[in-house]
Amino acid sequence: MNDWEQRYQAGETGWDRAACSPALAQWLENGLSPCRIMIPGCGRGYEVVELARRGFAVTAIDIAPSAIAHLQAALHAADVTAEIISGDLFDYKPDVPFDAIYEQTCLCAIRPNQRGAYEARLFEWLNPGGRLYALFMQTGAEGGPPFHCDLLAMRKLFDASHWQWSEHLPLFVPQRSGRFELGYQLIRQ
Repeated sequence: MNDWEQRYQAGETGWDRAACSPALAQWLENGLSPCRIMIPGCGRGYEVVELARRGFAVTAIDIAPSAIAHLQAALHAADVTAEIISGDLFDYKPDVPFDAIYEQTCLCAIRPNQRGAYEARLFEWLNPGGRLYALFMQTGAEGGPPFHCDLLAMRKLFDASHWQWSEHLPLFVPQRSGRFELGYQLIRQ
């Protein structure tokens, strides 16, 4: 059993809002429209269901079987479909790149030494000109998960050779824990 599955089994899912992130609603209001979209580390997949309801072609991946089972039941109950992959996202290679990626809690969940490999995957998974809708967790603390996503470190990780950062102010998304996320749109070069 992997660490994430153990957390689901033990009910240690403090990150789970039991609903979509408010960031998704804001991005949908501001131009995110139906396309082929990927959600890495989707968890129970509230955003997967909402995007599928709105006509997006959604592909989602998670390593925790319990989260995937919950998502499959939610898709069935909503009478919508999405491609669901149970497995390690570092092993995933799509046949065709995506138009958009919704990155909510995956980056802050993986170990910081995996971030370079993850950024490379995101770049590979997106079409040129594709959009990365990223929420960067702000914990202000050492350790994790969730691991702090310092904005200077994020600017270095998602640098100008691969990514164009939006000039808009970031979305501010509070967490129950007192932490918060900052949401940015990045465009793949």
